[in-house]
Amino acid sequence: MPIRYERYVAIGDSTSEGLDDPDGSGGYRGWANRLAERIAREQGSLLYANLAIRGRTTRQIRDEQLERAVAMRPDLATVVGGTNDLLRRHFDAVQVAGDLETMFRALIGSGATVITFTLPDLSPVMPLARMLRQRVLDLAVEVRGACARSGAILCDFAQYPVASDPRLWSDDRLHANSAGHARIAEALAYHLGLPDTSLAWQEPLPERPAPTILDLAGAELAWFRNHLAPWIWRHLNGRSSGDGRKEKRPDLLPV
Repeated sequence: MPIRYERYVAIGDSTSEGLDDPDGSGGYRGWANRLAERIAREQGSLLYANLAIRGRTTRQIRDEQLERAVAMRPDLATVVGGTNDLLRRHFDAVQVAGDLETMFRALIGSGATVITFTLPDLSPVMPLARMLRQRVLDLAVEVRGACARSGAILCDFAQYPVASDPRLWSDDRLHANSAGHARIAEALAYHLGLPDTSLAWQEPLPERPAPTILDLAGAELAWFRNHLAPWIWRHLNGRSSGDGRKEKRPDLLPV
């Protein structure tokens, strides 16, 4: 008999907020919404809150979102962070995973099933990410340890090459696109043991012709102009994409 979830709370950064999976109304759907919708459809009802805000580091997620999440008494929680830490000048995988483990333990201690996932190697998606590859690998190792110690369920995307397929990532190369969010939701549903799940989320995408040098050069220039340059400018001015933003779903509401 599958476990029934009554209250699901998602905390995190832009990944959990749902960038870049447009909902058709000017906002974002995202894997957390997709997972909530699936659970509600299976069970007939679910209360769901999403406290995630883009641009947040793992420490900020812990400090700003954890207490509120625990107070909602969820029986299911997703806790995902680390992307914004990877991009900082100073990065400590042990500290980031420690903050995640603190959140895992607090939510599990309050009665929640907690699930998270590792970040995949972004080198195939974003060539500049080769400089961050060791950070991603180190963080994956530490997150695995945090889950093993705390009892959080781990979906280890770092172990599956398909997670690094550029076709599952948006133009900014930091967020999944709609197809990517759909796969994340399916993978989490599988790890939670929801009905009618499969291993389809692991399957590679069909082969395609390799892009030409001109295609690659054009894509790199567009990415630099539209995404990297604005990101650099914001951070040089001490600003974040999440400044002034509120949670998209701050209260537990029926799905």
